[in-house]
Amino acid sequence: MRVKAVLIAMVSLLAILAVQARAGDMQKGREVYDMHCVTCHGMNGYAIDMTIPSFANGDRMFLMDQEMLQSVRNGKNMMPAFRGLLSDEEIRDVITYLRTL
Repeated sequence: MRVKAVLIAMVSLLAILAVQARAGDMQKGREVYDMHCVTCHGMNGYAIDMTIPSFANGDRMFLMDQEMLQSVRNGKNMMPAFRGLLSDEEIRDVITYLRTL
């Protein structure tokens, strides 16, 4: 039983380290956001329309980073897909920036 607990702890630690290794760059994220997202999601995350998520108000901030990445990559509702236009690294940078709003 103790071995199982140690293995679970090690796997958890590795998962945390892997996520930290992929953390985005906030400044680059802001630049990408200003270029591609600000038109709808507004300056500093204040959406231009009530039907669009307002990140500054916490809309969608409960999602995990991977879920947000998938939404940006594949598009969601009225938002177009950014697959092929933005790399996963650029999307992670944007997510990092959004988490600061």
